[in-house]
Amino acid sequence: MFLQALIILFIYFTGLFILGQVLADNSIVDIGWGGGFVILAIAGLLLGREIGAVHILTTSFVLMWGIRLVIHLAKRNIGKPEDYRYVQMRIRWGEKWPRLKAFFNVYMLQLVVMYVVALPIIALAGESVDGLGFFSLIGSIVFAIGYLFEVIGDEQLRRFKTLPENKGKIITTGLWRYTRHPNYFGEAMIWWGIYLTVLEASGTAWTFIGPLLINLFLRYVSGVPLLEKKYKDREDFKAYKAVTPVFVPWFPKR
Repeated sequence: MFLQALIILFIYFTGLFILGQVLADNSIVDIGWGGGFVILAIAGLLLGREIGAVHILTTSFVLMWGIRLVIHLAKRNIGKPEDYRYVQMRIRWGEKWPRLKAFFNVYMLQLVVMYVVALPIIALAGESVDGLGFFSLIGSIVFAIGYLFEVIGDEQLRRFKTLPENKGKIITTGLWRYTRHPNYFGEAMIWWGIYLTVLEASGTAWTFIGPLLINLFLRYVSGVPLLEKKYKDREDFKAYKAVTPVFVPWFPKR
């Protein structure tokens, strides 16, 4: 499945690239992020050695997460201008070979990241598992916690932004009172939960590289740092930052 997964992802991201150039909007890749994992999970289920309980459970987790994320980002982004991050990329690239740079720096880079993050799913497809066990239970609990943090955090933010009196303000209530990034924390937990679930298969322990990578990316590269840089000079954000944990939820400081 490792070579097959790479081929599937190359075709998928090439299609996203073509669509992004037609729309003149490279942020389409964000909407496609969850869809890539869904396709990999289904392919793993259909092309793998067997269809067992752990395979079905893991695929269900990926479908729950991926389909919701695609719908959520589509509602939020379709019809809006290109995300500011990709606009900044265009400015840095200049006028020389912008599409070629977009292909490698946006789409192929995300292909590599997705491939590594999806290693637990890909590896599971080549393994036989007797049935659900201890790791499936722990993984399911961790996944559920992460999924709830992501779904509830996104919904609380959406509702906050719909109120006219909150225009220009930073959300500090609900889950956002205990972590500045409940949705990113939830995302990391989701992938640790999937990893723990696939541990029922003996040949998958090494795939911790996947959830570790997404955890590091969200916390130190493309998630938290980029978003906090946007608000770093605002006084209300400085006050919020002083009392609220950045990633792992905890009670706010007094």
